[in-house]
Amino acid sequence: MYWNSLTLDVDAAQVELVSEKCFELGALSIDIRDAAADTTDEKPLFGEPDVIHDEIWDHTFVSALFEHHVDIAIILQEIKQTLNLPYPPKYALAQVHEQDWVKLTQSQFDPIKISQRLWIVPTWHTPVDTNAINLILDPGRAFGTGSHPTTQLCLSWLDQQLQPGDSVLDYGCGSGILAIAALKLGASRVIGVDIDANAIQASQENAMINHCNPQSILFSTSLNLPIANFFEKRYVDKVVANILANPLILLAPLLANAVRKEGQIALSGILKEQADEVCQCYRQWFDIDIVDQKDDWVLLVGTKYLD
Repeated sequence: MYWNSLTLDVDAAQVELVSEKCFELGALSIDIRDAAADTTDEKPLFGEPDVIHDEIWDHTFVSALFEHHVDIAIILQEIKQTLNLPYPPKYALAQVHEQDWVKLTQSQFDPIKISQRLWIVPTWHTPVDTNAINLILDPGRAFGTGSHPTTQLCLSWLDQQLQPGDSVLDYGCGSGILAIAALKLGASRVIGVDIDANAIQASQENAMINHCNPQSILFSTSLNLPIANFFEKRYVDKVVANILANPLILLAPLLANAVRKEGQIALSGILKEQADEVCQCYRQWFDIDIVDQKDDWVLLVGTKYLD
C-alpha cells in the first residue's frame, strides 16, 4: 500500500489556487513549505492566534498526497489550466509507503536533558539517569513535549530559581509539563490553567503518570475560583506562562495580579524582536527583562515591585 506525493514548485501568488485545486482533485492532505528550507535563504515565518497573516514564502513547495490510483498526469494538466500556464509547474513525484507510524513518531523523540538533575523521558525509553528528576511525557494532543526552545527555557528557569515550598501558577499549561516539573522540583502547590479542555485532560493524565500528589497539583480552564480555593492566599510565589507575545500582553493584568509582592514571573513564547513590547507592558508591575535566549526565542523574568 502506498500513496503518491506530488510536490509542486510555485510562486507565493499561486499557492492558494494550487492548494484548492489539489483538494478539489482528491488530495488527502496539503503541505506548504519554504522552498529554501535548510539553506541560508530560509525565511522563518511566525504567527499569533487570531491574527491573519497574508505573508508567505516567495518561492514555495506545495506537496499534495493522493491515493496511488490517481492519474497524476491529469492532475498536472488541471493545475496547468488553473494557473493559465503553457505547461505545468516544476514538480517531483514520490511514493509514500505504509509504515508503522507509531514507531516512526517514537523514533523522533529521545530523552531530553534539561540540566544535571532534570530530564524529559518518553514512556518508551528507559531513563538515562535514574537518580535525576525524570518527567515522563509522551507527545500528545497538547503543546509541551520539552523539545521546543521556549519550553526548555522555562524548565531551565524553574530548575534554577524554584525554591522548596514555592507556590506556582503555570498559565497556558498545555501538556502540564511546567506544572509537573515545578511540583517535582519542590513546589508546595501548583495550579495549571489552560482554556483548552483537551489540554487540561492531557495535563491531568500526565500528572498521574508522573505520580503527582493530587492534593498538591490542580488543573483548570479558569483561574478565578481555583486560585482562591487552592492556595491559602490569592497570589503565588511564581508564575510561568509559555504562550505567545500577543496573549501575554492581553493577560498582563491577570497574571500580574496573581503574583505576590517580590514574587517572580517568567514569560516565554516570545521572539527577540517582540521582547521590548512585552517588557514595556509588564513594567507597570515588574522589574523585568530578558534573562535567557534559545534560537530566536527569549525568556523574560520579572520581580514584582514591593509598592
